[in-house]
Amino acid sequence: MADKYNVEEAEALAKRALHLPITQATPIYEQLLSLYPTSARFWKQYVETQMAVNNDDATKQIFSRCLLTCLQVPLWQCYIRFIRKVYDKKGAEGQEETTKAFEFTLNYIGTDIASGPIWTEYITFLKSLPALNPHEDMQRKIALRKVYQRAILTPTHHVEQLWKEYENFENSVNRQLAKGLVNDYQPKFNSARAVYRERKKYIEDIDWNMLAVPPTGSSKEEVQWVAWKKFLTFEKGNPQRIDTALSTKRIIYVYEQCLMCLYHYPDVWYDYAEWHIKSGSTDAAIKVFQRALKAIPDSEMLKYAYAELEEARGAIQSAKNLYESILGVSTNSLAQIQFLRFLRRAEGVESARKYFLEARKSPSCTYHVYIAFATMAFCLDKDPKAAHNIFEEGLKRYMTEPVYILEYADFLTRLNDDRNIRALFERALSTLPTEESAEVWNRFVQFEQTYGDLASILKVEQRRKEALFGKGEEGSPALDSSLQDVVSRYSYMDLWPCTSNELDHLSRQELLVKNMNKKVEKTNQPHGSAIIGLVASSSKVVYPDTAQMVVHDPAKKSGIEFSSSAKPVAASASNIFQSNVTATATHVSANTFDEIPKTTPPALLAFLANLPHVDGPTPNVDVVLSICLQSDLPTGQTAKQSFTAKGNVPSQNDPSGPNRGGSQRLPRDRRATKRKGSDRQEDDDTASIQSQPLPTDVFRLRQMRKARGISTSSQTPTGSASYGSAYSGELSGSTG
Repeated sequence: MADKYNVEEAEALAKRALHLPITQATPIYEQLLSLYPTSARFWKQYVETQMAVNNDDATKQIFSRCLLTCLQVPLWQCYIRFIRKVYDKKGAEGQEETTKAFEFTLNYIGTDIASGPIWTEYITFLKSLPALNPHEDMQRKIALRKVYQRAILTPTHHVEQLWKEYENFENSVNRQLAKGLVNDYQPKFNSARAVYRERKKYIEDIDWNMLAVPPTGSSKEEVQWVAWKKFLTFEKGNPQRIDTALSTKRIIYVYEQCLMCLYHYPDVWYDYAEWHIKSGSTDAAIKVFQRALKAIPDSEMLKYAYAELEEARGAIQSAKNLYESILGVSTNSLAQIQFLRFLRRAEGVESARKYFLEARKSPSCTYHVYIAFATMAFCLDKDPKAAHNIFEEGLKRYMTEPVYILEYADFLTRLNDDRNIRALFERALSTLPTEESAEVWNRFVQFEQTYGDLASILKVEQRRKEALFGKGEEGSPALDSSLQDVVSRYSYMDLWPCTSNELDHLSRQELLVKNMNKKVEKTNQPHGSAIIGLVASSSKVVYPDTAQMVVHDPAKKSGIEFSSSAKPVAASASNIFQSNVTATATHVSANTFDEIPKTTPPALLAFLANLPHVDGPTPNVDVVLSICLQSDLPTGQTAKQSFTAKGNVPSQNDPSGPNRGGSQRLPRDRRATKRKGSDRQEDDDTASIQSQPLPTDVFRLRQMRKARGISTSSQTPTGSASYGSAYSGELSGSTG
């Protein structure tokens, strides 16, 4: 199979085996169960196939292989059915064997929430036993009472039904005795019923037919893992407050059921073993680890955990065998290091040294082994000379490994051997490739800042710049001293000689310097400058798909409709701004990007055309301001004159307009005079109005007017109407 644990293929094979003769179906079942040994459904189907052909020997053999590892009620019901079939006609001997089978079954799965039918069947079986004399009848009733009392204390789906049957049973035996027994067991039954209701909530989330496969990270597997974890946590809390022995048995049962579905999850096996250890049952934990390694033989995590347990309890040889088994599968540096540490703990220094001398000859040995053994000699054996020799020996092989150089430098730092540290850095930096030497240079600078004088610090910093950035031209920014160097020299741990804002500012400046050194392709923009070139777009910028853009529709968003009352009053204003406002209000729902330039004022189009492409979502503010200063945008004075010229026309939306009463209107002759006087000015201002973007803030305009010395108190009602109209989205003009 391409996929060893193909669930769909396994299900198809199981269905096909149902329609095949037993001789052809058996190899299929064996193949399925070798992959899914905890699938109670496949075991049940396999055993039922053997039972159908009355192959009792094969059936018994199959049950012996699966019953104790597949604790699921349907499979055990099949076992009871087989036992009753075999012993039904064997008289007293058969009855005794059947009773033993029931007790055996209930001892293992009697606490299952679905075990109610087995309890009921057992009670029915006991009632059917013949009683030849009063003594036998009394013995049968005593046996029934014991089974009932066990059943009503078990939180199952049938607990309430069993309680009613128990009450009837006791009343049928002795009403006077029944009252006392029922009263004694009523609180226990209530507790079992309450626990059943709680347990049912956790059971409902579990898929009992899930096949055990290695973790794939699917959402279904994660849901099942969480459901089992919650169920285990619930059972560990002993919700029924039963004695420790029964609670322990119940938790073991839930773990075994969990492993039927999460058989290949090492964390579940480890939790199971750890729970046994905390419970004081080390032998049981060892058995769990042994089963776990059989289920997941390649799990190094479980092997280390098992070896740790064996070492903790003094079984050194067993632990050593586990470490050697890890080395036999994968001879990697980690396994060698862990075995070194184990030998040092368990057998002493000489045993560890002997293995190190052997391990360093292995082709799979890396610098990690040298570092680990040198550290062990220094920290555990208190032998700095041996540790120094090991580092020197490794340096011959791993001079080009920056991590090894840094670890060696750390060791020498502990010895306060500054002379050898400088010699180590010089030797390493003379052989390390430039692209791999940055960390070593940084550590060298850090070392000089701690041990050296100012001259040596500045010298090493300059050498680092030349090594990492090249000597370059004289006066190159990369080689010049910067404030960043000062910050680096005079910071300590998490203490800085500047604020976080200043540090951020320095970082941005450093980025600008790097960009300044890049060759930027000149653009043919009319207002281009050197600053624009610094932030020109790189070829790596990904632009959005403008075909997917939609024109913003404020009417749809806010629910505002453009009614006839919102149309411009003056015909001249309508003509002037038809390409801007009317087109926007009429065609605002257009779906093409091409509609945007048609509704954009010419001045804004010119401004946007001069904007440079930028890296990232936000442009440089200084660049945008420089373009604004160089662009021929309408000034505030032009806008003031334009709106002043149009201020003689009242707006329908202004409170001081004509709708507020006749006292606010000008006489007809005065309006005519003003209209004639403003005709000439209107013609001059038309061009500037067309290039002026619509104002959007009344308060800001008033502040602008105050700043220019225009008193709001001198405004005529007509002027107020003009501003109110303009900022409400309407445009007033002279009447023609």
